Amino acid sequence: MRAKKSYGQHFLKDKGLARRIVDALEFLPDCPRILEVGPGKGVLTRLLLARQEAFLAVEADRDMLAYLEEHLPETAEKLIAADFLKLDLKTVFDGACFSLIGNFPYNISSQILFKALESRALVPQLVGMFQREVAERVVARPGSKTYGVLSVLVQAHYEGRYLFTVKPGAFSPPPKVQSGVIRLQRREKPLVPDELWPAFRQMVKTAFGQRRKVLRNALKTLAQQPDFLEHPLMQQRAEQLSITEFLDLLRANR
Repeated sequence: MRAKKSYGQHFLKDKGLARRIVDALEFLPDCPRILEVGPGKGVLTRLLLARQEAFLAVEADRDMLAYLEEHLPETAEKLIAADFLKLDLKTVFDGACFSLIGNFPYNISSQILFKALESRALVPQLVGMFQREVAERVVARPGSKTYGVLSVLVQAHYEGRYLFTVKPGAFSPPPKVQSGVIRLQRREKPLVPDELWPAFRQMVKTAFGQRRKVLRNALKTLAQQPDFLEHPLMQQRAEQLSITEFLDLLRANR
């Protein structure tokens, strides 16, 4: 079975690394279900099946589904033939919560994170392998070059930790870049209240859309209050602001 570029497939072949990834997934007694995205040839799937009965895997590639059913027949009742990005996550475990795990396809990895973020009430935990640049961006702190929209929006609801780096040789075919594994655990209390989330998200995306500009210029189209553009934080650039400071700006404009 050859990897398909259209699906961004790079099959993990290092069983030791697979064990490290699965072991990074904390067992949650109140939420024992697990959903794997893009099981590929099943190197993570085998370990997850052995660990947890309440397990499902979603795969968009029909050829890959046939491969799994042939080489890993115990997955027969555990596979969902669907595009994860189009899947209604409330239907997966009948509305119950679940942890998300996967060697995520590089070409849609950011979209997977945003999808999980939209369904954060269902996803208390995520362990995933990403292109290293994306993994670092997710957990980046204010002031760093990698800090951006993904960092702010994900960290508003999840605490992130970069676990380890994976070299290209661990995959077949080997990608041209290194990979990184991260764990996200949902905060008990989000840093941004749900009622402010749509406006907060818009402000963050607008600010980073012109990240080279100071915020007074980047956010002028969002000004609703006459003194909003005179706020002291307006002299900063987007990558310099913490989540709390973005929230302060938002409240100053309401």
